[in-house]
Amino acid sequence: MKQIGDHPMSNTALVISVTVSLLITIFFFILCLETQISDKGIHVRFYPFHLSFRFYPWESINKAYVRKYSPIMEYGGWGIRYGLMGNGRALNVSGNKGLQLEFNNDQKLLIGTHKPEELRQVLNQICKEKVYKD
Repeated sequence: MKQIGDHPMSNTALVISVTVSLLITIFFFILCLETQISDKGIHVRFYPFHLSFRFYPWESINKAYVRKYSPIMEYGGWGIRYGLMGNGRALNVSGNKGLQLEFNNDQKLLIGTHKPEELRQVLNQICKEKVYKD
């Protein structure tokens, strides 16, 4: 076998680098943001960071609406993010549309979605005029 370069990588280092690369790739494939909306409230889970759903009852929510946002400018990217300039927290995987929740205690949470129209319909059906503001 012919070596390339002055300092070839050892077999151990090669196995470690390939393993780490595969683990990172698998991690990105298992990322999953799940949102469930019911008449009791909103359940959210960002797997594998949240193993169980986080529950936000309607009584704690002042406003809920679908909006377009800038992930990089408002939150510094995707993932579990803390907003810049008082935008609150965000849970997003990709895209630029999400469910904005504004709570009674003035905190905010943005939950990313790839189905904004379906989300609007569900909010209209469940919330009626309770908290949904378009």
